[in-house]
Amino acid sequence: MGRLLLAFRGFFGILFHGKLSDELAARLGLARKAAKPAAPQAPAPDHVDGAVEILSILQRDARLVDFLMEEISAFDDEQVGAAVRTLHDQCRDTLKRYVDLVPVIDGVEGTFTSLGGTPVAQNPALVKFLGNVPAGVPQGGLLRHKGWLAKKVDLPTPKHGANVVAPAEIEIE
Repeated sequence: MGRLLLAFRGFFGILFHGKLSDELAARLGLARKAAKPAAPQAPAPDHVDGAVEILSILQRDARLVDFLMEEISAFDDEQVGAAVRTLHDQCRDTLKRYVDLVPVIDGVEGTFTSLGGTPVAQNPALVKFLGNVPAGVPQGGLLRHKGWLAKKVDLPTPKHGANVVAPAEIEIE
């Protein structure tokens, strides 16, 4: 009688629940397969970390954050201009070292640009239309800004930590 009861319990357990109960599987001498642990997924890139890292690099190579956080209203235009010229060169060189930037539209600003058949026409994130924009995608217009596309980004691994742009510096005497 015991086997008949086990058969019914097994039949109805599978029919209604899709599996045998742990107790029934143990009484029948069936071992459950251990579930394979899921392969660990690589963490998604953290855009905040990338932004902090590029700020960190620009601070390290050109002291950009120091300049931007400085109150410059007390300085005359000649002093600011002289500082900006050096800062501009250092920042441009640093940016070129780590980010390969290309124009979204390689055209002459201020001239008519046709979008027909270009990848720009299919990707609305690549173009911002200004002025009297008709419904749908316009065929073209005056190019006001070429735009920039990061073709390749090659940032080093952060050295300080996720949110540290530049560590404080303390000189020991």
